[in-house]
Amino acid sequence: MVWPMRIGKLELGSNLFLSPLAGYTNLPFRLTLRELGGLGLATTDLVNARSLLERREKAFKLIESCPKDRPLAVQLFGSVAEEMRDAAALLESLGIDSVDINMGCPVRKVCRVGGGSAMMTELDKTSKLVKGMVEAVKIPVTAKMRLGWDDANLTAPDLAQALQDVGVAAVFVHGRTREQGFSGTINMKGIRAVVEAVNRIPVIGNGDVTTPEAAAMMLRETGCAGVSIGRGAFYNPWIFQHTLHYLTKGEQLPEPSFAERVRVMRRHLALMVEVFGEEHGCRMFRKVAPWYSKRFGPANEFNKHVVRISSQAEFEKVLGDYQKWREQFLEVDGELKPKFRPPPMVATFMQPGGAAAHGIAVPKGPVEKW
Repeated sequence: MVWPMRIGKLELGSNLFLSPLAGYTNLPFRLTLRELGGLGLATTDLVNARSLLERREKAFKLIESCPKDRPLAVQLFGSVAEEMRDAAALLESLGIDSVDINMGCPVRKVCRVGGGSAMMTELDKTSKLVKGMVEAVKIPVTAKMRLGWDDANLTAPDLAQALQDVGVAAVFVHGRTREQGFSGTINMKGIRAVVEAVNRIPVIGNGDVTTPEAAAMMLRETGCAGVSIGRGAFYNPWIFQHTLHYLTKGEQLPEPSFAERVRVMRRHLALMVEVFGEEHGCRMFRKVAPWYSKRFGPANEFNKHVVRISSQAEFEKVLGDYQKWREQFLEVDGELKPKFRPPPMVATFMQPGGAAAHGIAVPKGPVEKW
């Protein structure tokens, strides 16, 4: 169920993808995931095409990369055909491997300018815009969409077919509508309908994949060629490594130890400081650290203090104090006492209430209303 795959002319090591989520899928996080292994293609936060063309510093920081951060796609949003075309050409000139068009973002500020999910409501206009981008570059152009604007307008199959006809290399489909945001459960049949609507390009499924079993179920139930993971990667950065192993070997790897979680968390912070500077990097890490601690067992003492750090030294002090506090919940062998152990991870869309079953909330930040 896992294999090297192609997106246009781009060769990928696996069919596992990192979904973009504004404010989180930055260079340090991508590098952290790549070092753990299993990831086939990562995509940046969505970036405004016009901002790139105007050479705005913030836009270029969003697409910041390095040689170890490959292969890499940049996700563009915008509704002006010429700007999207020229931005794609600019990204190609910068050495980016693929351009992804955001047609799935439900945020009002993106939709109201005709980008994101709004692109799913005007197939002819959208197809013409995409055709211009495809013809302007040699690198693959892909599209990320939802099933439609709402349950009465499930346009994804028709849109995927139209995009295939104008040359997109792949489509990514989140199994919810724009109206749903991240509520409810994903619609597997809806994703399968998109898979069945095209015959020359791969369809990559997305939504509520928080475990290797969930990834396997997505592949099996929808017939999609690959799986794209977003929030599940924040909750569990090892998910690509573990999913690759599960799909190839048919067995589960053990959960990372507390020491391994701390090691990777430290590494992630070090990369944040390297890319953004110590003060800003630590400030950004305040919203990241509590995701790591979700599998620490009792972690209220850690969370209470880590959200105030401004330096790596402060982080180490918080971590050291927390490790001493945590000892009261440990057995003699250093493992958590049974009653304090986090429950095993299971596929969220197999649970009543969907993603809420494991508290995989939308991270607070630019996309908190998604």
